[in-house]
Amino acid sequence: MERDKPVIVLVGGEHAAVIEQEFRARYDRDYRIESVLGFAAGLDRTRGLVAEGAQIAMVAAEHVLDEGTSIEFLRQVPAVVATARRVALVSWEDFSGALEALRAAALEREMDTYVLIPRGPRDEEFHTALIELLSEWGWSVGRPLVTVTDVVAEPGDRAAAAVRDLLDRMGFPHRALEPSDDEAQELIEEAGPGARLPLVRTFTGRVVSGATAATAAEAIYGGFDEIPEGVIADVAIVGGGPAGLAAAVYAASEGLATVVVERDAIGGQAGSSSMIRNYLGFPRGISGMRLAQRSRIQASRFGARFFTGRPATGIEPGPAHEPEHQHVHVRGAQFCARTVVLAMGVTYRRLGVPAVDDLVGAGVYYGAATSMAREMQGRDVFVIGGGNSAGQAAIHLAKFASTVTILVRRHDLAETMSAYLTREIDATSNIRVQPRTVVADGGGDGRLEWLQLENLDTGEDTKTSADGLFCLLGAEPDCSWLAEGVALDENGFVLTGRDVPREAWVDGNPPASLETTVPGVFAVGDVRAGSMKRVASASGEGASVLPLVHAHLARLRAREFGA
Repeated sequence: MERDKPVIVLVGGEHAAVIEQEFRARYDRDYRIESVLGFAAGLDRTRGLVAEGAQIAMVAAEHVLDEGTSIEFLRQVPAVVATARRVALVSWEDFSGALEALRAAALEREMDTYVLIPRGPRDEEFHTALIELLSEWGWSVGRPLVTVTDVVAEPGDRAAAAVRDLLDRMGFPHRALEPSDDEAQELIEEAGPGARLPLVRTFTGRVVSGATAATAAEAIYGGFDEIPEGVIADVAIVGGGPAGLAAAVYAASEGLATVVVERDAIGGQAGSSSMIRNYLGFPRGISGMRLAQRSRIQASRFGARFFTGRPATGIEPGPAHEPEHQHVHVRGAQFCARTVVLAMGVTYRRLGVPAVDDLVGAGVYYGAATSMAREMQGRDVFVIGGGNSAGQAAIHLAKFASTVTILVRRHDLAETMSAYLTREIDATSNIRVQPRTVVADGGGDGRLEWLQLENLDTGEDTKTSADGLFCLLGAEPDCSWLAEGVALDENGFVLTGRDVPREAWVDGNPPASLETTVPGVFAVGDVRAGSMKRVASASGEGASVLPLVHAHLARLRAREFGA
């Protein structure tokens, strides 16, 4: 039905007819197009649609309106509907004079983007910009009409919440069903007697009983049963975050037999980011999930093989008859690799407040947990952390929550967060920053209801109501499974190159820049000591490791030929 469709609101001026015709030609089937003339009429119609309960996907305003500009108009939209994408439509004759103001407005996040009004048919650049925004809206706000996975669970089920978060990060559209739903009853019968909630039915038809994030991932990607015996890879990459994905793309594109193992969802921490705006080549930004999925597809097309759902458990040198191999162990499987790239990334540091950690999955989340943002509609939410991931999470949550409070130990965010994010936070009216503050306690009846906050300067405690707590507390590497021969720093990060202890240097020479104390084993991205802990730098290291891999493989070939 027409009224069930998401709405695109068009606010026109002199070019209203052209704009409406262009939008209807492309989007009339899937969206309800509401076109009005003028500034005041645009705001009134948008308010009316919200009152009707319509889902507004986009508000697009012509730059020159009767009572102001698109910038002034779009600045008022979030107070009416915070989740709608905001676009300024600029005529060619107005573009030069408006460009400086439009750039400033986009920088201050008063709009999502600005585009030139098409002057003829098939303006694909215009529609690419709009489709990207509508796609991100549909994933983060709208509910998918076509799903590939069903999750059946009681409301508030923590395991189901973890599964849904994983599915969001994987890029799998899914339905959340309660046991009483008709569709759920069919699935429960299919699962058979003794089935336990949550139930997950994957796109292959497989039903997982008592599902966890790990078992759901294994079922979706086929698990590790598909690793055939006798696999020998030129490069084994442990970790599927930006560093591992970049290494996979470049290794596979250069003809190396490439295997990637990932314990969780492809994308790592970056995959949970709602929007990365400072990544090269994406002027309108890109979500971490989409960046990860595109990178995976790119690497797969070059021949890289991905195995997702179980962690690596060990790396050890091959036996005497295979001295050039490293044996990579995963749960229930093993394969050989001539080189290994460690790209496991890091995990978020735990809060260390037992009463709060007891509520993980019930109002308390580690990481951005973008799938939970929709459930924070109209609620009071807290974010702990001063890095870019915390800033991105806060901005995304602010589209749904009544209030978002960022808690940081430092005096302000500028010390640890990119300037573009601090500007956006400053411009978001329902976000506030509370410096020099930590969580001392918290609790609730089955889910988070309150927090006790401590001011680090005065020692004063304040109890406040809280519906959600998202902890993005900094990085902790998980390198406990690595062989003793891989040197770590005092914080557990992998040492490489000249940072390796001198006693491990060979003939007075340090390992290669990204090489560990074990020849042929490299480390890139966040898990490496001294790395920048940014998506772009991790991707750069993943690409930069390939010449070192080639050099090591060349030495192995020379040794074999010499033998």
